[in-house]
Amino acid sequence: MAAIIPEGRLVYGMQLPIQSQSTRYAEPWEASCGIDELAAVARACDAAGFFYVGVCDHVAIPRTQAGSMSTVWWDTMTTLGYLAAVTERTRLLSHVYVLPYRHPLQAAKAWLTLDTVSKGRAILGVGAGHVEAEFDLLGVDFGERGRLLDEGIDVVRAAFADEYPSHDGPVYPVRDAGLRPRPVQPGGPPVWVGGSSRAALRRAAERGDGWLPQGPPEMGMKAAVAFLRSHRAATRGDEPIDIGVNTGPVDPMRDPDEVADGLRRFARIGVNQLQVSFRSRSLAHLLEQIEAFGTRIAPRLGDAG
Repeated sequence: MAAIIPEGRLVYGMQLPIQSQSTRYAEPWEASCGIDELAAVARACDAAGFFYVGVCDHVAIPRTQAGSMSTVWWDTMTTLGYLAAVTERTRLLSHVYVLPYRHPLQAAKAWLTLDTVSKGRAILGVGAGHVEAEFDLLGVDFGERGRLLDEGIDVVRAAFADEYPSHDGPVYPVRDAGLRPRPVQPGGPPVWVGGSSRAALRRAAERGDGWLPQGPPEMGMKAAVAFLRSHRAATRGDEPIDIGVNTGPVDPMRDPDEVADGLRRFARIGVNQLQVSFRSRSLAHLLEQIEAFGTRIAPRLGDAG
């Protein structure tokens, strides 16, 4: 297990548009866009110093929920693999990959390959999933998703660490099977655990290299970070952990000192990565804001703390 954000740094990333188009957050202009526009956004983030770009994960949206979620959810691994070829520095994050949907060896092979083709830029963000009807479609027990995720993380980590992993868990016993390619990053891609529940916080503390909130924690962000750090110390000792926050929409055209000061407040409670978002009227408007964030806001973020 290893944190990847340098100590004292406050980094920033964003979830990409177009790849997923839930009505809860997609802008109208995204509906007519495709891979060229998605690549343009990823390249803009790469040029603007974004630590990562993230994409979501769903397999098949039940018709009863398609009205709010839409059915536009591009395959996570295919999308990230393409983005690896059109970017150079930004890391490639799943926010989040629903690990219980797959056998963990299948997941491990996909992420070992992504780490190889991206030359060590993969971040495996994992979560338990929340759409019960989608679990039913895939033949996975929704009630067991937490247990499947915990064991799945353990198997994936074993496969990242060893060409011939060994795991004696109740659901996924593994032995005498080899996986290549081997990862570029020592120990494999970092595992960032998603979710804002108390169970997700415990899972991140016990099994994660980082934490990815999904919505505001019920206990509040400050209390959640304190809980995470306390449980981390109790279970993993002094191993560092990367801690994220969803900042909500940022307007990089406002007074840059004011915007940066508002973002730095998260560092004061122990956060070291900001997942920012922007409201946009068009692709051109979004690209303008990404560039402005990199030139006007990012230099004022300074060090964490």
